[in-house]
Amino acid sequence: MLNYTDAQKKLSEYGQEHLLKYYDELSEEEKASLLSQIERIDFSVLESLEAEKNVTANRGTFAPLSAVTVEDIAANEAEYKKAGLEAVRNRKTAAVLLAGGQGTRLGFDKPKGMYNVGITRELYIFECLINNLMKVVKEAGAYVPLYIMTSEINNSDTINFFEEHDYFGYDKNSVRFFIQDMAPAADMNGKVYMESRSRIASSPNGNGGWFSSLVRAGLLDEIRSSGVEWINVFAVDNVLQQIADPLFIGAVIKSGYESGGKVVSKAAPEERVGVLCLEDGMPSIVEYYEMTPEMITERTENGDLAYKYGVILNYLFNVDKLVTILDNKLPIHVVKKKIPYMDENGNYIKPDEPNGHKFETLVLDMVHQHNSCLPYEVIRSKEFAPIKNATGVDSVESARELLKQNGVEL
Repeated sequence: MLNYTDAQKKLSEYGQEHLLKYYDELSEEEKASLLSQIERIDFSVLESLEAEKNVTANRGTFAPLSAVTVEDIAANEAEYKKAGLEAVRNRKTAAVLLAGGQGTRLGFDKPKGMYNVGITRELYIFECLINNLMKVVKEAGAYVPLYIMTSEINNSDTINFFEEHDYFGYDKNSVRFFIQDMAPAADMNGKVYMESRSRIASSPNGNGGWFSSLVRAGLLDEIRSSGVEWINVFAVDNVLQQIADPLFIGAVIKSGYESGGKVVSKAAPEERVGVLCLEDGMPSIVEYYEMTPEMITERTENGDLAYKYGVILNYLFNVDKLVTILDNKLPIHVVKKKIPYMDENGNYIKPDEPNGHKFETLVLDMVHQHNSCLPYEVIRSKEFAPIKNATGVDSVESARELLKQNGVEL
């Protein structure tokens, strides 16, 4: 545990000594909490404010990347499935669920995975994901080690929810929870906000922090000693995604690639989705807003879009490679946000307009640190039902329709 002197020293490196302003007025419990926050928070992200530039202008040279198509997968199904099921049975594959967020955009002030998508019965997002994973468990005859990344905000609620629902039939001993690292929230001048006299304004450091957070939680030794070679990382909000999918795992293993990413064919050239491609000869993801009009409309000889394959945040990474790139710095994405804070008079303020910056790393940036990544095409209607909004596109409504189409009782 960090002591006061060490905390002061750490803060002085970043010009944030004001975070200890009320320290002497705090209870012993509050002091311990504040010191713990200072210890856990990565203040180095503040340096990215000074270096903030137009990210697009700093990108490399893009080129299309072909995928293992739905047709390719069907033609090689037996080979891929055999290799994938073997990896699952021998517990060489683990899964990491990124579940640090709240359901705020759904009007739901709880962990997003606790949201009920059922109509005539209860069916939670977490439950949908476990049900999908259980298909593999039953086929392989073995449980997949499941690591669930929460945040300081929702950790207790998430663990209690799984306990209350008996892990939706999953083996409790195969599940571990770990808390995502936090990044500070700063004003426009780079000074970190306080939420209260003992609470620093902070937020989870983005889904790119999943592996460093897992390592900080002391889980890497367990993963390596148990023989896990591959980790399937996926987001909480896609209720149709297939997890530890033997076909996907087998295809990546057989390819000899260091990683793989599930993709869907873009519904339209202008669809707002990141595309798996090459950047300076290395696998990368170009966001829709970074694509030039020429990239958006470019076609191959057979008439398909050249930049065709949109990512769905379902990746397979090799553990050994993850360890080698652990110390590599991921790009920091600086986002302007409305940040509640305590003003100089001790009043709690909830701003109406963006008043500061939050700092995030993204899992898609990890892809670019790999020498190879296999785009693996899945059928959109069978594996892509994201819940990001209450209504409209990528909403509870659209996900329910897709769940029904796939035979899920609501």
